[in-house]
Amino acid sequence: MRQSILPPVLESQPWAVLITLFTLIAFGGAVLYSAAGGSMSPYATSHIVRFCVFLVMALVISYMPRDLAFMAAYPVYLVVLLLLVGVEALGAMGGGSQRWLELGFIRLQPSELMKPAVVLALAAFFHTLPAGMIASWRSIVPAGVAIFLPMGLVLMQPDLGTALAIAFGGVVVLFLAGLPMKWFAGGAVAAMIAAPLAFFFGLKEYQQRRVTTFLDPESDPLGQGYHITQSKIAIGSGGITGKGFGEGSQSHLNYLPEPHTDFVFATMAEEWGLLGGLFVLLAFGIIIRWGWTVSRNAPDRFSRLFAGGLVATIFFYAGINLMMVMGLAPVVGIPLPFMSHGGSSMLTNMICIGSLMMVERWSRKSGARGTFT
Repeated sequence: MRQSILPPVLESQPWAVLITLFTLIAFGGAVLYSAAGGSMSPYATSHIVRFCVFLVMALVISYMPRDLAFMAAYPVYLVVLLLLVGVEALGAMGGGSQRWLELGFIRLQPSELMKPAVVLALAAFFHTLPAGMIASWRSIVPAGVAIFLPMGLVLMQPDLGTALAIAFGGVVVLFLAGLPMKWFAGGAVAAMIAAPLAFFFGLKEYQQRRVTTFLDPESDPLGQGYHITQSKIAIGSGGITGKGFGEGSQSHLNYLPEPHTDFVFATMAEEWGLLGGLFVLLAFGIIIRWGWTVSRNAPDRFSRLFAGGLVATIFFYAGINLMMVMGLAPVVGIPLPFMSHGGSSMLTNMICIGSLMMVERWSRKSGARGTFT
């Protein structure tokens, strides 16, 4: 038997994913350094410090016992739900929205925490539900309330992107739990019918303009279409190899809005080109493949649903942001995981990573087969 020179606590870590994550964080730090005009302040330093702090948090989460995680599911959901109510009463304004709680030592965005919280609660719910009840209304009604209640509170902030992310993670858990496909088909039909009503009566005027601008960016190139137009210019001008590190004109000359947050991929693509973009896609592919494998090999229904919902959350973050900056989806304010500057986003995604490491450890402890090679 091969003897490892590493201590067991280090050998048991998913190093293929962690090294990929470290590289992605470092690459994001380099892009943020460039976005700040060649300075570690204010973006790159805080980006790396936050990652280091949240990495410790993720490692602590990874050693949480299964029974404790299961028992914490409903209390965690309720606490985050109360924080969302607190945002409506006491929340701080920023960018025209009321999304944050000022806690002194941190500016917390509870809607971000609801993404893994709703996945955890639904995984616990379906784990305790008898198999014969999964295809009944006694499963879909409580699950629907658990999803739509926080969605409604988040839409009041207003924050359409985060509300959709909460819904996506929740619906993926419902799908993995085995709900009948006819319910999803019915939900899709209902969504298509409700979409026009939601557009005209549910969305704010600026959100409506985002949708119409997405369909025709050139109709308002200096207004709502400005973000998408400048993002496309930045990505397209990078070519195969990019203009060179620190040589991006779109971000440095302030043509590209939010070059350090929502449009950080466009900032990167201008300087690193197609090759940089392919590296980012490969890195996310490795992370998502690992997470999905952890879900498939989980030892029980709770673990499998929890891991699957977490992977869906990371996938939604990355997929919608990349589509958004390339003009394939409306601009909904979703940052790119592990690259965009933002504490709440980093916190949520590192909770997902730590929780996936936790499920993988449960699998090893239960004698399940290896999860990632």
